[in-house]
Amino acid sequence: MSETKISQKAKELFRIDRPFAITMWEFSWIERRWPGAGYEDWDQALTELTDRGYDAVRIDAFPHLMAWDARREWTLDPVWNLQTWGSPAVNKITLYDDMREFLKACRRHNVRVGLSTWFRRDKDNTLMSILTPQDHAKIWIKTLDYIKEWGELDNILYVDFCNEWPLDVWAPFFTRQYGPQGIDGKDSIWWMKETIQEFKKYYPEIPATFSFTCSVRNSDMDVSFLDFIEQHTWMTTGSEFYEKVGYDFARFDDRGYTNMALNGERIYRESKEHYDQCLVDEIHRVAQWAERWEKPLVTTECWSVVDYKDWPLLNWDWILDLNKLGVTTAAATGCWAGIATSNFCGPQFVGMWREKDWHLEMTEIIHNSTMI
Repeated sequence: MSETKISQKAKELFRIDRPFAITMWEFSWIERRWPGAGYEDWDQALTELTDRGYDAVRIDAFPHLMAWDARREWTLDPVWNLQTWGSPAVNKITLYDDMREFLKACRRHNVRVGLSTWFRRDKDNTLMSILTPQDHAKIWIKTLDYIKEWGELDNILYVDFCNEWPLDVWAPFFTRQYGPQGIDGKDSIWWMKETIQEFKKYYPEIPATFSFTCSVRNSDMDVSFLDFIEQHTWMTTGSEFYEKVGYDFARFDDRGYTNMALNGERIYRESKEHYDQCLVDEIHRVAQWAERWEKPLVTTECWSVVDYKDWPLLNWDWILDLNKLGVTTAAATGCWAGIATSNFCGPQFVGMWREKDWHLEMTEIIHNSTMI
């Protein structure tokens, strides 16, 4: 591999001259607009973001709802009531005007936008109308048609066709037809290739991918059809940490958070060297995967634990330490074009958001890192 192969691809794909510091604002950008929810004033939130050194956001573009009726008021069911992403209760959104105004606000603040989707469920379960890869591509094509109409296409960083493909929680339209399978499953690979091929007929210049969350154990898995790899990586990805803590991703039952509060930090600190090494090893596996296929990396969800929030007995210091280890390790590989500091980097996570100096230190590391 040429010494500058990934670097050249990243610079051409994303139109950058250095790695970008990105944060995930998923569906919170539009759902969390009640008083105190963090996104009531987009200009304020974006000012605070850039004051911390970030230059990109990854948001949910709700492509299935945009394509069906961008001007309709959609009623959304909560995906959980325990997490601080999005709404913990039923909510209503109207996309056309709000997305246009949010994208304009991002441009005002020199923040570029990565588009993704968690395929939020509305009362009519519109997402289940996606029956083919061509359907999947067409909803994104329609969404970008709107963005092009608004004059905002040049500020779009990339499109991620589905968050953490092909998990049932985010892609039930796929698993209903083909059953649960890993990203390297026969149907999964076929679906991704077909979706990208159809999309590229209309928007060949937009970097396109599917984001993943599985542990990387096989760098030979074919990702040649992706423009880049969007891999979500945590200390918990390659370790038994959650099993020891007793955390099981329950979405409407607080037993997992109770166990995390009582056990999480203690178990980490008792075996800190081990868990730190688990994170480092997983990051290096991801880097080797990218090098094998000569693909730039972007990571928007990372590096400590998957789920966390401001809550009794949940301290942020060990989370900050793990995230710093992740940022510095990823930056040192030279494989990342875009790096997040965590998936808690938003105004609703007060304990992390208030650490402005920490954010500035992390984003400086990201911006000063090199790409091989």
